[in-house]
Amino acid sequence: MHVISDEVEQVSELAQQFAEAELRPNVQRWDAEGSLDRRILEELAELGFFGMVAPESVGGMAFGVPAYVAALEALAWGEPTVALVLAMHTAFGVRPLLIHGTPAQQQKWLPVLSTGERIACLALSEPGAGTDLTAMHTRAVADGDGWVLTGRKQWVSGAGLANLAFVVARTAPAGQAGHGAVGVFIVPLDAEGVTVGAREDTMGLRPLPFAQVDFAGVRLGADAVLGDATGGAEEIHEGMDLARLGMAAQAVGIARAALDHALAYADQREQFGARLREFEGVQYKLADMATRTEAARALLMHAAAHPGGRLAAMAKLFASETAMWCATQAVQIFGGYGYMRDYPVEKLMRDAKATEIYESTNEMQRLAIARDLYRHA
Repeated sequence: MHVISDEVEQVSELAQQFAEAELRPNVQRWDAEGSLDRRILEELAELGFFGMVAPESVGGMAFGVPAYVAALEALAWGEPTVALVLAMHTAFGVRPLLIHGTPAQQQKWLPVLSTGERIACLALSEPGAGTDLTAMHTRAVADGDGWVLTGRKQWVSGAGLANLAFVVARTAPAGQAGHGAVGVFIVPLDAEGVTVGAREDTMGLRPLPFAQVDFAGVRLGADAVLGDATGGAEEIHEGMDLARLGMAAQAVGIARAALDHALAYADQREQFGARLREFEGVQYKLADMATRTEAARALLMHAAAHPGGRLAAMAKLFASETAMWCATQAVQIFGGYGYMRDYPVEKLMRDAKATEIYESTNEMQRLAIARDLYRHA
């Protein structure tokens, strides 16, 4: 049985209080405007949320993974895009630097990432290639004592909001030995040659800008490459495990928000002389929503306590489908009002769908889980 530690409870409570006071009141406006107040990010930084897993020596909070995902769940209950910003920042910025960064890189970047002065994002997907590393066209070519980066990335989450990109690029020309090797490069988004395009018009998670980013012969120093210039695939896969736990936490937060809205609505809405909560069919829906949400959280916390590819994939798979199912049931309970943008569950349904797609689709999660089962059979 998993025992919730005092650290997890305290962090979750702090995040929940912030979500109730600062996020929930602004959710509908941010969704309509398609933007997130910069003030919110500054307040999150002051509370230490950008450095949750970073050591105290660089301004971090040194939280364990269970406390980290508990905080993300609570913040996602308030506004899912906030949890996504922190999850990407941590999984593909802070954590890779802790594992693969040189002492000089850690000294340069970890303090500004931990305090939120710099916000990290991952530039991986490409037009036509998606996340297929073997089909990637973005290249980093060694030039003197540095590198020249050229290519285009698509669907960069937080582009325009983040200011430091961890860019995945091939590091050897096609046709040469090792041409399939990739590296991860640390690139300030205000560097010369970097262009952040217009934001995509997304269905959900609208406060967070997803955009195309072009790298036109961007010159980088030798210290821009993270770890081994040919070991980027491993670094990305390591980050994916933590990212999937972050996405699972976001999904649990969405599911819990959908349940809370449905409970409140069923308690006050009357039909045929009775409140909705008195109808057995609605009671069944609420009971199933609560059960699936608790199960998703239990799997998430188990995976957070025992980090590994299979459990992270299971948590992301189950939590995302729970979020989508609960949001759909909440819309159904709201009836016609649930289909209107004036009511909160319609937005949750749009946000939930994204959790089944990014950080590898759920079809890919199932493949990874099945392959791992046979690998350990």
